[in-house]
Amino acid sequence: MNYYNKSSKEVIEEFNSSESGLDNDSAKRRLQKYGFNEIKRVRKINALKIFIRQFKSFIIYILLAAVIISLVARENVDAVVIGVILIINAILGFVQEYKAEKAIEALKKLVTFKVKVKRNNRLELIDAMEIVPGDILVAEAGDKIAADARLIAAYNLETQEASLTGESTPVVKTSSILSGKLIISDQKNMLFSGTNASKGKGEAVVTGTGMNTEIGKIAEMIQEGEKETFLQKKLQYLGKWLGIAVIIITIIVFITGILRNEINIIHMLLIAVALAVAAVPEGLPAVVTICLALGVQRMVKKNVLVRRLPSVETLGSTTVICTDKTGTLTKNEMTVKEIFVNNKIIHVKGVGYNIKGDFLFNDKKINPKETQLLTKIGLLCNDSELEGNEVVGDPTEAALIVSAQKSGLEKELKDKIKRINEIPFDSKRKRMTTVHLIDSKKIAFMKGAPDVILNLCSHININGKVKKLDNKKKKDILKKNEQFADDALRVLGFAYKEIKDKVKEENFIFVGLQGMIDPPRDEVIEAVRKCKKAGIRVVMITGDHKNTAVAIGKRIGLKGNAVTGEEITDLDKIIDNVDIYARVNPEHKVKILETLKKKGEVVAMTGDGVNDAPALKKSDIGIGMNITGTEVAKESSDMLLLDDNFASIVNAIEEGRGIYDNIKKFVEYLLSSNLGEILTIFAAILIGLPLPLVAIQILWINLLTDGFPALALSVDPAEKDVMERKPRKKSEKIITNSAAARIFLVGLIMMLGTLFVFNMFLDNEIYARTMAFSTLMMFQMFNVLNVRSKYTSFKRLFNNKWLWVAIISSVLLNILVIYTPLNAYFKTIPLTAVHWIYVVGISSCVLWFGEILKVLRKWN
Repeated sequence: MNYYNKSSKEVIEEFNSSESGLDNDSAKRRLQKYGFNEIKRVRKINALKIFIRQFKSFIIYILLAAVIISLVARENVDAVVIGVILIINAILGFVQEYKAEKAIEALKKLVTFKVKVKRNNRLELIDAMEIVPGDILVAEAGDKIAADARLIAAYNLETQEASLTGESTPVVKTSSILSGKLIISDQKNMLFSGTNASKGKGEAVVTGTGMNTEIGKIAEMIQEGEKETFLQKKLQYLGKWLGIAVIIITIIVFITGILRNEINIIHMLLIAVALAVAAVPEGLPAVVTICLALGVQRMVKKNVLVRRLPSVETLGSTTVICTDKTGTLTKNEMTVKEIFVNNKIIHVKGVGYNIKGDFLFNDKKINPKETQLLTKIGLLCNDSELEGNEVVGDPTEAALIVSAQKSGLEKELKDKIKRINEIPFDSKRKRMTTVHLIDSKKIAFMKGAPDVILNLCSHININGKVKKLDNKKKKDILKKNEQFADDALRVLGFAYKEIKDKVKEENFIFVGLQGMIDPPRDEVIEAVRKCKKAGIRVVMITGDHKNTAVAIGKRIGLKGNAVTGEEITDLDKIIDNVDIYARVNPEHKVKILETLKKKGEVVAMTGDGVNDAPALKKSDIGIGMNITGTEVAKESSDMLLLDDNFASIVNAIEEGRGIYDNIKKFVEYLLSSNLGEILTIFAAILIGLPLPLVAIQILWINLLTDGFPALALSVDPAEKDVMERKPRKKSEKIITNSAAARIFLVGLIMMLGTLFVFNMFLDNEIYARTMAFSTLMMFQMFNVLNVRSKYTSFKRLFNNKWLWVAIISSVLLNILVIYTPLNAYFKTIPLTAVHWIYVVGISSCVLWFGEILKVLRKWN
């Protein structure tokens, strides 16, 4: 349907709608008819494919080779047992990968956004999924367009449609009828789902949702896959080289065993194959994904939504947080407290969005009507709506609505006085202008930064009389502005003029100032203190007045120097000593970011506006605001603050550090345990002992110890001092030199303890092998406790119930193959209770060794 060939009125009538929007009942009926506004998934989780994928790995090929070798050697029992282990291994791999996929899928469902629509004759904020054909969509600069729609009004509206057309140039929109058959890029009176409004404002009637949009039509051609995280790539690289090293070692083990002529060649081949399987940590990528995904879900509970999993790793390296002020460091509950009008400073009582509050001059109540010209401009030059305490739009504008109501104006005045034109606010202009038809006259109202507004004014209204605005008066007004700013007030200037034709932003009549308070969030003071202890620097970057920024900065603990955007000359020289940047433009934000990164800092940057997108993309961690942020800013970010609260960033960094610690824990656990198995077999062959383990026993230990304990470590609680350490260097390896040394020493201890037990009972080889089998398995159970903390493990012994579930399950399964008829297949026999004391006593020495190392490290 070519809606661009029809008038907006015709399209509205076709969808049985109106310019004031649908009512709730109509919207509900249409939602049932058309369904949710969503693109159907092309890539779905396929359990069967995931299961089959478990058999497409190097490890599985080695196990299959082991089955074939066993069958050739007529070791049918071994072939069956290895086959069963192969299937169990595949099931465990399937469970891990399926769980990771489901966790990521759950996270995707959280990534939604809100849109502004007209419903019930007022502006409402709803989930994009709930938009229906006939809705009146309101789009402003920074908004993501959620459906296809025919424009009914456009005010300097431009959109970015590269996601749909490939054209990067902004498209200037119109509400006029277009003729002929046009391609998408020429349909300038249409908005398209998936594009972004980059400038201006518009209203449009929704013509298509979900799969009925232009982007929905090409959705079948889009296959979105999950990118591997940088961390996973590093781990796979580690696994690759580890695998090569293990294969070389197993070949050496095999050749050495054959040269000694002490073992059957087929059995030796099975041992070598089993060692290769046991030594390669094939489950690492899946465990890492689960660890990251579960950690990200925990972050959601702390009001942080990580949109890209690699960001979790980067969080642990963050050295600088560059943060906005309003709504992030402050409560974003604006209340007008001071007014300057008619040469008077008038104090306004009341808190928040409660419309009760007196106007005081020299501590005496005055008639608020003398402020009505000022508050009327604030009410009409305003794009927000306020219903009770619910704000649709900018909280600053909501505060202006409240001050207008306190002065005796009805907020319904906004709807009664028709707006016929506007020049929307943007961060470069620092102002907004609207044109209204009042008593057949066109009146332009302007609000914005006081210095900007004053520069566009030639006259001033004092007590209803218009006088010339000279430089002396301008300086006096700017002093009042600074006085308000010193009290941490955010200040806006207001002006008006009558126009004949087009709006020219010059020669306006200045009316006055309104100063709003937005107090710091209580929890931010503690969060900033925590950052300092963690070696993370906090830098405030705001468009507000310098005095306001400094006042807020002092309250939250920022004591560095403060500069304005105009004062920024040589950033390289000042950046180490400046904690507050005020009156900045988006370009300044990018320069500050680039200078910090050039100095080697890992920078997290917050942003909510369209022009913040470049800085968010270039930062190491781009942090968007979920409540006040534009969709462009959200799309450019790596993580979203669901509550727009700075303290949530600090919580996310704390969680991110804990997640990275856990990844390092299970990497060290797996590698040290696997090394212990390799060294045990290798050393036994070198010193002439019989093999302490058979192939099936090696595979069984690998199955028990590499699965559940490693997964349980992924949810280990963070250390208490996790936010008292300096940030991790970005270049730091997963396995540091000290970790590599610990891995080798732990593997060596496992080898010595296992061979000691084996040799002690060697007069009965099958009993000795059962003792070695049990000892090596228990070594790994104590080892998992050992890696949990760089401090003593006993203080954290019982704060991870899942770890104990994993340990007890592994021990019970091991006992199962010793004391049941399964022992015939696993080449084991029952052990006496006394000999279990030997097993536990010797295997526990890896824990005691670890504790001694921790004490020595503490002393050093």
